[in-house]
Amino acid sequence: MMTVRTLLLVAALLAATPAAAFAQASEEVIAAPVLRASVTVESDVVRIGDVIDNAGTSAQIAIYRAPDLGTTGSLPTAQVIAALQAHQVIGVDTRDIKAISVTRLSRSFEAKEIQLAVAHALEHRSGLGDAGNLNLIFDRDVGDVRLEASNTGALQPVSVRFEPRNGRFDISFEVSNENNTPAARLRFTGIAIETVEAAVLTRNVERNDVLKSSDVVTERRPKAEVGSDAAVRSRALGMQMRKQLRAGQAIKVADLGKPDLVQRDDNVTLIFESAGLYLTIRGKAVDAGTEGDVVNVLNLQSKRIVSGVVIGRGQVAISVATPRLPATTDASDASTEPAAPVSVATSNHAQVSPKAE
Repeated sequence: MMTVRTLLLVAALLAATPAAAFAQASEEVIAAPVLRASVTVESDVVRIGDVIDNAGTSAQIAIYRAPDLGTTGSLPTAQVIAALQAHQVIGVDTRDIKAISVTRLSRSFEAKEIQLAVAHALEHRSGLGDAGNLNLIFDRDVGDVRLEASNTGALQPVSVRFEPRNGRFDISFEVSNENNTPAARLRFTGIAIETVEAAVLTRNVERNDVLKSSDVVTERRPKAEVGSDAAVRSRALGMQMRKQLRAGQAIKVADLGKPDLVQRDDNVTLIFESAGLYLTIRGKAVDAGTEGDVVNVLNLQSKRIVSGVVIGRGQVAISVATPRLPATTDASDASTEPAAPVSVATSNHAQVSPKAE
């Protein structure tokens, strides 16, 4: 039985305790569980502490399986209350909520991100080129991949295999987990084909055809098909075909040449130019040639074939060797008579004009 002295001591201690402390303790004792309208979870289960506030010691009890990664589900309030009561959680304030929205968080990798990671893992491996030039054909369609939200690491390749003979690849990635649990592992297999940008014909072409803008388009083609000699569209336009090709074929640099400025049997102008003299004569081309080529031309005036260099469309420049005087060792042997004047014979088919000094 408590003595008077003990009762007085208890009364003194109660008087010394702040009123705010009593109020706080009172609130903690009487705080009722309150239902939440929306819930986000990271694990594969929904716990009592996820769906209500003030769950107390029951917070870690699992009551539902969580939705699939990255998806949202709905739980009727009546169903939730029944699950809580089964675990002795009563007196829940529902706040007139009809249903609870439950979202499961996830870490997502888009299909394009995965394809790019695979391409970079194969880049410059076993003779392959840049990642941007690789066409990947996966054994299974690659869609968006969702992992646990705790997998926060990057796609890290841990195993890369590539067979150059058939182009097959087998690549495994790991994504580290911030909870120090085993990393998530992803594996992809398929075929990698290196491609190059190539000029492709839109119509059948014959030898000596000059390519126009409408004749050529740009496409990516397998490097094994066109090799390293593929011509680009800008390089092909205006060039002359050296061989016959069909529509849809890729053009190689070796298939192209500069367009002929002189065609066989074309009428051309023979041009002779020397110091103070510019002479033009009509001729007929015996050969075809582009700029800088040496071709044979029939001089229509003399009926003789001469050789010249193509310098423009329908123009061939010819040169005449200037004879040299015999060398002399004695100045006294040199003739004192003036040299005979040089004359150039012309006809109605030739034009001679003095060249400005």
